[in-house]
Amino acid sequence: MSECPICNGVGLVRVISEGGLWVSRACECQEADREERRLAAARIPERYRQYTLDGYETAFRGADQSLSRAHLTARKFVDAYPVDTAGKGLLFTGSIGVGKTHLAVGVLRRLIQEKGCKGLFCDYRELLKNIQNSYNSQVNTTELELLKPVFAAEVLVLDDLGAQKPNEWVWDTVALILNTRYNDKQTTIITTNYPDLAAGSGAKSDVERAAREQTLGDRIGDRMRSRLAEMCVKVEVTGEDFRQTVKRARFG
Repeated sequence: MSECPICNGVGLVRVISEGGLWVSRACECQEADREERRLAAARIPERYRQYTLDGYETAFRGADQSLSRAHLTARKFVDAYPVDTAGKGLLFTGSIGVGKTHLAVGVLRRLIQEKGCKGLFCDYRELLKNIQNSYNSQVNTTELELLKPVFAAEVLVLDDLGAQKPNEWVWDTVALILNTRYNDKQTTIITTNYPDLAAGSGAKSDVERAAREQTLGDRIGDRMRSRLAEMCVKVEVTGEDFRQTVKRARFG
């Protein structure tokens, strides 16, 4: 790291106080260092690390209007945090490739940088697999050790909720995470590819249930879906898969 040109690496600068006395104050580079440490502690994956709200695109050809609305809601949420949000979070719903994770990470970064929050990014499926792996007697990490930072994070991004095939253990684990954060009034920002509908929505027969699209209620249970309605403001994002159009991989 290069030496700060303001304090020459000392970390302090001499300034004149309101009383006319020379005093020592922390250099602005110290806050920049603290911000970098908070961002590193958030464990944002490398692929998403540069995602920002300013970099979220809403004006490309064919862009759905919901992208602009979601972007505006995300910005307003950051501005209102923490007083007017009162422990509430955001639930970004919509099909794949519409920028839900981009918005969630953008909010997390802004809260870390502008509000000094301590945040954490968690991939839902990876978290559950790590917890399951902790039951192996040869693994030193315990379930409690894995969940402790998830419970403690001032702002948690839980990405791709519902991605893991549901069973009783999955539902119990989701309930533990969401209920703990709900009771502690911690802010949780969630993304999911599943529509925010009850389990079995619209299906009357077993055949209809098998053929229809899965819902968030199917994946995490209706009780936890109801809990999310209290915890998070729903933000629906629709449109074409951004990765298949604007961000499609190319050479040259």
